[in-house]
This record gives sequence, structure tokens and C-alpha cells, in this order.
Amino acid sequence: MTYLTSFLLGLIQGVAEFLPISSSGHLAIAQNLLGMKQAGEVPEFFDVLLHLGTLVAVFVAYWPEIKEIILEFFRGVGDLAHRTTPDPVPPARRMIILVIVATLPLFAVLPIKDAVQGLSNSMVFIGCALLVTGVLLFVSDRVKKGHKTDRTATWKDALIVGVCQAIATVPGISRSGMTITAGCFVGYERKFAVRFSFIMSIPAILGANILSIFDALEAGIIWAEVPMYLVGVVTAAVVGYLCIRLLKMIADKGKFGFFAYYCWVVGALTLIMNLFQ
Repeated sequence: MTYLTSFLLGLIQGVAEFLPISSSGHLAIAQNLLGMKQAGEVPEFFDVLLHLGTLVAVFVAYWPEIKEIILEFFRGVGDLAHRTTPDPVPPARRMIILVIVATLPLFAVLPIKDAVQGLSNSMVFIGCALLVTGVLLFVSDRVKKGHKTDRTATWKDALIVGVCQAIATVPGISRSGMTITAGCFVGYERKFAVRFSFIMSIPAILGANILSIFDALEAGIIWAEVPMYLVGVVTAAVVGYLCIRLLKMIADKGKFGFFAYYCWVVGALTLIMNLFQ
């Protein structure tokens, strides 16, 4: 690990985690190009920190909404204690329920977590998955605009988006691309589809990091390399925040076609390069 390697991986993580182009796929490709063909050659502790960096970006970009959700959670606990229910249910409280429902399908991935992560070592699989991501983004531009928000979205809508998030744990399938596309299909208003995708990523990233931190600690931490890790973390956080802002603007116009073509090109190049290795 070098400072340059840390910076490059942080840059890729920040860009690809939020733009619908698959961070896992791009990190696998970058590691392959940098000579880190086996996942174990990238320190697990560094991988955990990179995801925490992008989590910071989500909190900064959506802090007003996240703050209201946190406050509404405690208000809900108080209402349960007093056996009262507000009518109508506040949007922030409905968002809590929607996020919980959307997170449940991830538990189905836990038994096969290692097998799913192992797919990142196959450049053929990564290339094909990126081609699929491109198809999803291409189709999302052609879905009829929806009008559902946190006031009208149902738990069934959230469950469908959650299932798609679980599928997107496969390397090369973009989590944001899959969940935003699913949101558009179930009738979410585009801005809400993007916001819901990012907010529902919080428990997903936290859960994955909690599971990974124990493996990282067991594998050992090279404390001398921690300053290098921090370069990647800061890069991932700053670039991730900028990419969230960019995706918000793109969502207003509903144009994800560019990302579809990009995924097709990268997917095809990945498959071609694999032929010459």
C-alpha cells in the first residue's frame, strides 16, 4: 500500500459508490490493474474505512433529513410508551419504516456473503455485471415518471427496492443504480428515489462494516500504514459528497443514459482485457 494507491482507491470508492456505476466492480478492476488480483492483498481494515468515508458523505449531504429521522425515532418511542399514534403519521416516521423494510432482504445474503465477495476475483463476472448495470440504467430513463414520496410510498414498494439492494451486493451491480431504477419502477418520484437510495444505504453500510470489522481486526492492522489509509478515507468522503450533489442534479433531469453507456464501455473493456491476461 502506498499513498498514491490509497488516494486512487479512495477516489474510485467515492465516485463509484454513489454514481450508478458500481464501486465494488471498479475497485475490483482497479485492484487487478494495480496488481492486487486477490482481495486479500487489500487490507480489510482499509476497505472498512473506505466505506465509512462514503458513509460520512451521506450524512453530510442529507443531514437535515437524517436529523429529522433520528428525532422522529425518539418521538415514536415516546408515542409507543404513551400508546398514542399521530394521524397522519409524520413522513420522517414513515421513512424509518420504509428503510427498515428495505433493509430486511439483506439478511438473506448473510449465509452466502463470502461466496458473493469471492466473485470480485473474476473479471469475467465483473465485466458481465457492469453490462447488466448499463441495461438497468438505460431502461430507467424510459420508465414513466412516478409521484410517490415518503408520504405515499408503501411497505411493498420499499420491499421491492430492498430486494434489488440485496441483489446489488453482487460485485459489478451498482447498488445506487439498482435501487434508483427499482424506485422508478415502483412509481417513486425521481428525487425521492435518489434520496431513499442513499438514506437506505446507511444501515446497509453500517451493517456490512460491523460484520467486516471483526475480520479486519483478526487479520491484523498495520498501524504504520494508517496515515496512508486516512488519505483514501478523506478522498472517498470528499469525492463521495460531490458525487451525491452531482447525482441530485442529474436526477432532476432524469437522465442516467450517460452512465449506461459508460458501464457498457467499461464492462466490454474488462472482458476484452481479460482475454489477454
